[in-house]
Amino acid sequence: MANDTVTVCEVGPRDGLQMARDTLPTAVKLRWIRQLAQAGLREIEVGSFVSPKLVPQMADTDAVVRGALEIEGLTVCALAGNLRGVVAAHAAGAHVVAIPISVSDTHSRANVNKGTDAQIEMVRSAVDWVRAQARPMRIDVAAATAFGCSMEGHVPLQRVVDVAGALAATGADTIALADTVGYAQPAQVRATVRAVRAEIGARLTKLHLHDTMGLGLANALAGLDEGIRAFDSCLGGLGGCPFAPGASGNIVTEDLVFMLASMGYGTGVDLPQLIAARRLLAESLPGETLRGAVATAGLPRNFCAA
Repeated sequence: MANDTVTVCEVGPRDGLQMARDTLPTAVKLRWIRQLAQAGLREIEVGSFVSPKLVPQMADTDAVVRGALEIEGLTVCALAGNLRGVVAAHAAGAHVVAIPISVSDTHSRANVNKGTDAQIEMVRSAVDWVRAQARPMRIDVAAATAFGCSMEGHVPLQRVVDVAGALAATGADTIALADTVGYAQPAQVRATVRAVRAEIGARLTKLHLHDTMGLGLANALAGLDEGIRAFDSCLGGLGGCPFAPGASGNIVTEDLVFMLASMGYGTGVDLPQLIAARRLLAESLPGETLRGAVATAGLPRNFCAA
């Protein structure tokens, strides 16, 4: 198959923990991140620079970023919701800053108290600021609620295309499509990827998928068939958005890697090591339910990775 390598970005330390009932100590977070990196995950979203009053689980993100930078070969990513967060991510040394911008104006106002258009202008300012710094930092922007919104319901395809086009025009390095609340289905994923790629070309690189309706991996497969070669996922399927009612966890990293490996795609991830990393998470967050078919059933006897 052409282009048989897929990048899996583990977002558990950020997306997975922001909804957790308990807050992991910084040392435990870093221990978990090291285990994920040792399993072969080369890009990890380790935290978010957001208000600790709103998301207390992320209050130590500066320290987590600095600690994760000591892991050789790891691309350290942090999320930011505004220019202040982007500046903080750069100051901490993050290699990548991820900025989610809601296609749904209602979700945007609930999430960051600003509308979509204002947030697009914020991205433009953030890009200009980062480009003016001596140290480069990759800027990844995600068009959130691109497949539906728990507040507005249907999100028109043309609206997604328009927002993605506006985000690409800011000069951001990459654009992702995010199924923030997990409403997508495969035909919709195919149509949306095609339409957005027709607008912004190769700048569209990634899908961020949730599994609310049980279609997360089916949607990932649809994205693969359309040429997407980067996905966000979370160990144990933890996660969700505190400002999007009804959003459940991310697609399960272990199940995604199993599907990719079984199909012949290379991820660089050692699946048994990845599954073993669940142990620390289970011990540290006893109140959370870890999902995942592969971890429950075990690797089948006929499994053969690429």
